[in-house]
Amino acid sequence: MYAAVDGRLAGLFAVADPIRPAAAAAVKELRALGLDVVMLTGDNERTARAVARAAGIERVVAGVLPAGKVAEVARLQAEGRVVAMVGDGTNDAPALQRADLGISMPGTDIAAEASDVALMRADLMGVVHAIRLSRRTMRTMKQNLFWAFVYNVIGIPVAAGALYPAFQLLLSPVLASAAMAFSSVSVVANSLRLRRARFT
Repeated sequence: MYAAVDGRLAGLFAVADPIRPAAAAAVKELRALGLDVVMLTGDNERTARAVARAAGIERVVAGVLPAGKVAEVARLQAEGRVVAMVGDGTNDAPALQRADLGISMPGTDIAAEASDVALMRADLMGVVHAIRLSRRTMRTMKQNLFWAFVYNVIGIPVAAGALYPAFQLLLSPVLASAAMAFSSVSVVANSLRLRRARFT
């Protein structure tokens, strides 16, 4: 920024927002999870490059308005990528809405409304934790579906008498009820393991 007195240059001010303390660590962790990190910003190219360098981000799209952020998200999606957008401001809201996954940091209400996940703290490591928790949740759901499928493939034919012709073996209603209850308990117990998830 330039300052003038009576039409003559009197001073020059350089202003920059400091990056969030955990930004570099969060970017490193996101890469370790196999994710590409792209910085979308309305700041000028030079400022954006300086911030990206400090955070360890290689791909930068600078000087974009809200519509430009949406266009970049759409371009990545057109390449077949699944896009998660992280933002905290009004200018981020359209891109948060357009992304496959919108993650809002504490900031404006409109960003929180446009996002799928609203973090409660302004800590970029929260993004890493959210992704790790979501992956662990999906893994748990797949485990539950697998064991429920195996249980039903084995249990239903036995309960229907499939073993009776060869082994004269029938499953009593009491045992069938107990087995069904055990199946439900095992699914719930497996899911409750998520409560012990710690990512810090």
